[in-house]
Amino acid sequence: MNITIRELRETDIEALSRIEAASFSMPWSARDFEDLLSRSYCIYLVAEVDGMVAGCCGMTNICNEGNIDNVVVAESFRGQGIAQKLMRELIALGESMGIEAYTLEVRVSNEVAIHVYEKMGFVSEGVRPRFYEKPTEDALIMWRH
Repeated sequence: MNITIRELRETDIEALSRIEAASFSMPWSARDFEDLLSRSYCIYLVAEVDGMVAGCCGMTNICNEGNIDNVVVAESFRGQGIAQKLMRELIALGESMGIEAYTLEVRVSNEVAIHVYEKMGFVSEGVRPRFYEKPTEDALIMWRH
């Protein structure tokens, strides 16, 4: 399996929209991904496995803090370390731009994602009550300093 991590391209949008729709109850639309391409303060990376889009992750640079907005891997590619590889590349890129702290929210029930984030050095620092919809659920606020 050959995993390549690279920046988001317009040609990725259709595949990422399908992955989002299959993964989340309130997925990002193709338009959401298109908008990212014009935002210089947003950094989005895509994982390709043997030429196929397998997932993405990205963040918004807010005053030199990285707000990780989205991490998604297609179900058929999960459990292969792709999310960790995406996150490592994203954090390294952020650090090269002067970002020293990163934050994200994750459903409190998403134990797999929480474990991945903890392996990346994130720690829980609070809860946002009823942050998610469909179904309503609290979000764990995690930080990496």
